[in-house]
Amino acid sequence: MSQNDSIAGIRNVTVVGGGVIGASWTALFLARGLSVTVSDPQPGVDEAVRTYVAQATPALKALGLDTSSLTARLSFEPDLAAAVRDADLVQENGPERLELKHEIWQTIEGSAPAGALFATSTSGIPATEIATALRDPARLVVGHPFNPPHLVPLVEVVPGARTSQETVERARAFYRDLGKRPQVVRKEVPGFVANRLQAAIFRECVHLVTEGVVTMAELDDIVTSSIGQRWAVAGPFRSFHLGGGEGGLPHFMSHLGVGMERRWADMVKEKVAFDEATRQLLTEQAEEFGGTVDELAAERDRRQIAVMRALGETFDA
Repeated sequence: MSQNDSIAGIRNVTVVGGGVIGASWTALFLARGLSVTVSDPQPGVDEAVRTYVAQATPALKALGLDTSSLTARLSFEPDLAAAVRDADLVQENGPERLELKHEIWQTIEGSAPAGALFATSTSGIPATEIATALRDPARLVVGHPFNPPHLVPLVEVVPGARTSQETVERARAFYRDLGKRPQVVRKEVPGFVANRLQAAIFRECVHLVTEGVVTMAELDDIVTSSIGQRWAVAGPFRSFHLGGGEGGLPHFMSHLGVGMERRWADMVKEKVAFDEATRQLLTEQAEEFGGTVDELAAERDRRQIAVMRALGETFDA
C-alpha cells in the first residue's frame, strides 16, 4: 500500500495518547501504510512510541505486513488542536477519566476536519457519556481493541445513544479493511463484552488460586490446554451446542444445565477481592513465570501469531 492509498477513505490518523494501547495502534496503522501523528504531552513519548513500534515490528512482519520504513510516516505533535487538524480518523486512548475525555474531545471537535471519524479506545466508559461534551455526538463511536491492538483481531464497535448509523458503518468498514475483526455491540453495557467475559473468568481464577486449588501457573496451563484452545476455534455457545451431541444446545441445557446452574449459585457465594493477602499471594506466584515482561510478551506474540496463521487470520494466509 503506497502513501497515497487509503483504508476505507482514511489516510491520516491522529493517535491521542502514546501509552501501550496508543503505541500498539500506531504500529498497526503504520504497517498498513497510513500516516500517523501521535499527540501526547508527556515528556519522552516520542522515544517510548518508537521503541514500542520497533519491538512490535517482528510480530507485524510475521503477520505478513510490510514493515520497511515504518516510522517514515510517523510524527509527533503535543498540541492536540494542531495534531488533529488534517486527521481523517482520530483514535483516542487517553486515561479512563470522563472529565479528561470531555476536555480532549471538545478540543478535537473544535479543530478536526468536519468529515473526520471519531473513535475512542475506552475500555468501559460508554460513548453516550463521552459524547455529552460534543456539539455533534453523532460523530463519536467506541472502537475498543483487545490488547495488543496490533496483534489481536477483535475491535468492539460500540455506538452511543446518539451515534449515527453512518459513523458506525464507517468505523466497521475501516477496522475491517485494516484487517481487524470488528464486532458491533448492540447495547451499551459497562466494560462492553470482551472485558466483561474476561473479568468474570478472572474472578474465578483468583478464587481458585487463593483457595489453594491450583497455583497461577497450573491454572494457566489448564486454560491454555483446554478452553483456551477450544474457544480459539468455537466460542462458548457453539462449544456447548456441540457438547450437546445430536440434540445440540437444547440437549445440553436439559441434561447438563442443572449442574451448570449449581456451579453458578456456588460462585455467587464466593467472596473474591484484591485484598492485601490476595495481592501478596498473586505477586509472589507471578515471580515464577520466569523472564522479563518484555520477554514473556514476545513469547506470547509468537504463539498468538502461530494460532492466527493456523486459523488463516494473518495477511499472508
